[in-house]
Amino acid sequence: MTRDTEIATQADPPPKGHLFVVSAPSGTGKTTLCNRVRKYFSDLYYSVSATTRPARPGEQDGRDYHFVSVQEFERGIAEGRWAEWARVHGNLYGTSAQWIADVLAQGGDILLDIDVQGARQILKRFPEAVTIFILPPDLAELERRLRLRGTDDDATVALRLVNAREEMAQQGLYRHVLVNDDLEKAARAFINLLKRYRSK
Repeated sequence: MTRDTEIATQADPPPKGHLFVVSAPSGTGKTTLCNRVRKYFSDLYYSVSATTRPARPGEQDGRDYHFVSVQEFERGIAEGRWAEWARVHGNLYGTSAQWIADVLAQGGDILLDIDVQGARQILKRFPEAVTIFILPPDLAELERRLRLRGTDDDATVALRLVNAREEMAQQGLYRHVLVNDDLEKAARAFINLLKRYRSK
């Protein structure tokens, strides 16, 4: 190998990583599936959102969320710093576009757990993102799972089901659709899907 070849090889940029965007209606089991995937792929980056809401007991800045002021968040909106952002129950939540770009440029793979609106914003900024939508077997099963949680009253469950119908109607936005009718089966399908992309 000549010195020129050595220099050229050293200057080659690292391979670009993959951005996996996952969405699902509340109660579908998305968080559980994402945790299975993160446990399997220990080197997978998991996005930590920024938020203006106060930290809850036990939450740590940088681990659970990046806690920022409303002024700082709004400055980020004006400067285009958020790859996606939304106002939820009066608080602002967002994902850093620079963080995503930096990880991908270094060849890292990211798992981003966001809603349908956030996914639309991400695709405008990162059109190469691999989008995955997780479906429940049907709405009756989704309602059963929501009620089994025991955390929501009837009105909240009804609202979540309305939102689920709206989100499921937009599954065509996603490149891949998985049905969580059996947790182990869905987890294997999810992991195998990421394996295919990560081996490229």
